[in-house]
Amino acid sequence: MAARLASLILLLAIGLGVTSSAIGNTDPYEAARQRMVERDLRGRDITDPWVLAAMARVPRHRFVDPSLGPLAYGDFPLPIAGGQTISQPYIVALMTQWAEIQAGQKVLEVGTGSGYQAAVLACLTDQVYSIELIPELAQDAAARLARLGYSQVRVRSGDGYQGWPEQAPFDAILVTAAAPEIPPALKNQLREGGRLIMPLKTFGGFQTLIRLTRQGNRFITEEICAVRFVPLVKPDPKKSKIGQRP
Repeated sequence: MAARLASLILLLAIGLGVTSSAIGNTDPYEAARQRMVERDLRGRDITDPWVLAAMARVPRHRFVDPSLGPLAYGDFPLPIAGGQTISQPYIVALMTQWAEIQAGQKVLEVGTGSGYQAAVLACLTDQVYSIELIPELAQDAAARLARLGYSQVRVRSGDGYQGWPEQAPFDAILVTAAAPEIPPALKNQLREGGRLIMPLKTFGGFQTLIRLTRQGNRFITEEICAVRFVPLVKPDPKKSKIGQRP
């Protein structure tokens, strides 16, 4: 509820033409963030006011290396540790919009990365769970999210293919890496009416972003658009057991 209230206040400020600089915020990237929202999100097909407010609120430059700060509000992915990337803002907003998250709903993110997508989700609901295969990324993201005030996000290191069964069912699941098929465990962890947003690999190395909606024992699939994500990787059985943060 608090996250929604903060987003509502920001939404009203944007509608009235009031920027953070006008109310004493010294964030040097504020203007760039607002331009990104207007140009790359609202200027395309991102229309959900809550999603727009969340994207205007989360400081993307705090989720990349400081040397990349000046590039943080361009509409393109950027490298992070572990050979991974932070998705372009438009794709983050698009996946969030298709997830149709309501206040109080429980959301699972597979592929924490830097924690940016989780922070956007945390602006919409206070029940966000995120799982990351690479322990160092999970640890860094959890610390970063807590430092930036998104302490309601729970992060752990583990196998994204298995989801987070202890916290299931979920109203929405967002998978930020591509696989040839939807992991059965993730489908099983969807609540009735739940939505799963995920890039699927197709023939020829292409990927398609899809939404899967659970209707009883049936799953309805909708294609959204062509995308390009890093692969969803399974744990290496030769390595030691992945550590977990409950």
